[in-house]
Amino acid sequence: MTQQSTSGGQDEKIRAELERLREQIAELEETKRQLEAELKDTSASAPAPITTSAELEATLWWFLRRVGMILQAEKAVLMLYDQETGELVAQSPALGLTKEQVEVFRVRATEGISGQVFREGRPIITDEAMTDPRTVKENVALLNMRNVLTVPLAIERKDADGKVVEKTTIGVFHVFNKRGGERFSEEDITLLTALARSAASVISSARLFIAVSDEKRELEATLQGMLAGVLVVGSDGRVRLMNSAARHIFGVPGDDGTGKPLAQVVRNEEVHGLVQSCLSGNAEGSAELTIFAPEERIYQVQTALLRSDDGDVSGVVTTFNDITEIRSVERMKSEFVSTVSHELRTPLTSIKGFIRTLLDDTEGYYDRDMQREFYQIIDNECDRLVRLISDLLNLSRIESGRSLDLVLTDVDLPATIDRVVDSQRAYAGEHEFEIIVPEDLSPIRADQDKVEQVLTNLLSNAVKYSPEGGKVTVHARDLGDNVSIAVSDEGIGIPPDHIGKLFTRFHRVDSRDTRKQYGTGIGLYLVKHLVEAHHGEVTVESEVGKGSTFTVVLPKQPPVAEDEAEQQKKEPEGDDGEPG
Repeated sequence: MTQQSTSGGQDEKIRAELERLREQIAELEETKRQLEAELKDTSASAPAPITTSAELEATLWWFLRRVGMILQAEKAVLMLYDQETGELVAQSPALGLTKEQVEVFRVRATEGISGQVFREGRPIITDEAMTDPRTVKENVALLNMRNVLTVPLAIERKDADGKVVEKTTIGVFHVFNKRGGERFSEEDITLLTALARSAASVISSARLFIAVSDEKRELEATLQGMLAGVLVVGSDGRVRLMNSAARHIFGVPGDDGTGKPLAQVVRNEEVHGLVQSCLSGNAEGSAELTIFAPEERIYQVQTALLRSDDGDVSGVVTTFNDITEIRSVERMKSEFVSTVSHELRTPLTSIKGFIRTLLDDTEGYYDRDMQREFYQIIDNECDRLVRLISDLLNLSRIESGRSLDLVLTDVDLPATIDRVVDSQRAYAGEHEFEIIVPEDLSPIRADQDKVEQVLTNLLSNAVKYSPEGGKVTVHARDLGDNVSIAVSDEGIGIPPDHIGKLFTRFHRVDSRDTRKQYGTGIGLYLVKHLVEAHHGEVTVESEVGKGSTFTVVLPKQPPVAEDEAEQQKKEPEGDDGEPG
């Protein structure tokens, strides 16, 4: 009786344990059905495309956690094939693995169970990972694998009948360590294979969208950083894109123009005409337009059609390249050629006239004093031609990128200033010259000819910009290691908007009263380069109607003086490096 009672009690316990296990299995199956339905509903809801790496990572993390719950696996990881290295590489995020474990988990596609599943395209269950000869033992130990289910990550393309016509394996999907000491089953293989197809599809689509999105963002950043204005208008006449340069050109704040009709955003009829002509005539074009907002600028405008994949016109892109400075330089060059021609013709005409006068005087009408005066004028005009030609040669050197070679000697500034001022008096009968130079001003190490050229250009400017005469003052000072030479006039002065452009090539200042322009536009440009070649600097102060002061500061001993002897040994004599 006692044995029967004991046996009956054990049977009750067994039946109770079996019932408990049945209930637990039923609960797990119900949970699995709910999760499968959740996954199915999620797939059917056509979520928005994944366009960033962060979105993909979040989606995969959500996916892996549910896979772990469905299959009762402690760990899950996706491995993708890297064509460059020939390896299957673990991807982040991974369920149950640390970041460091993921970073080192990689297997050659010819090794281990990972490689076998990838190559053969069929699932494998490994019940004893440590003793299975197909596993890579280092990975088994690193990840503490007991049992493993591995299925291929494959992308399938099906025809209209649902038949698979193309299959591409991009990696493998691992789940490790079935909970409760259980083994992975054939049912688990079926479920994980289906989930792997979904994961492969998500990863493939996300990669494509991310690549396109990254390219789009890069293109947008490039467009926004362009100096040229870019305007994209759709076939419906609405603005699709305006980069920052285009918004600046047309005074459009922020992204206010996007999505609006072109006429509301760009208030320029010529631009409207170009865009409409391109859209309606399906013909690309170009034009040169002057746009006055926010300031007057000249633009080279070009239109190009945008077409869809089927060849239909989807819009037009218009670019605006600012050519204001190019046109300004072209205009100044044209004026420069005209001015130089006049500057050359004037002394040549004078020389020709006096030579002809002397040749025609066969009867000795002009005495020796008169003839000498004629010769002096001819000599002065020749000097004028030499200075102009020297300016042009130096301009050519600068424009071609060649340096202004210096022949350094000891320059006596008082004597040089006296000589340059005397040469200017012949052309400035209405001007009074004042020279203020200390008697003990020491010589400087410089190029004699180029210092004279600097002073000549500054004095010539002072005379030209003092058309009514007045005093021209040359004031030299000793500044210790440097000397300064200031040339002042009492002329028309320089408008403030011209000060910053004075030392640029071809720039000339006009008189506000007569609109007359003075000089060739290269004198001050050369002054700046000649002074800087000596490691000096030139500055200007001016007031309209009261005159201007140009100040040149030159070092007494420029740095190049140390190499002067060696340099002169290497360089041949003569202009522009040609034999003299």
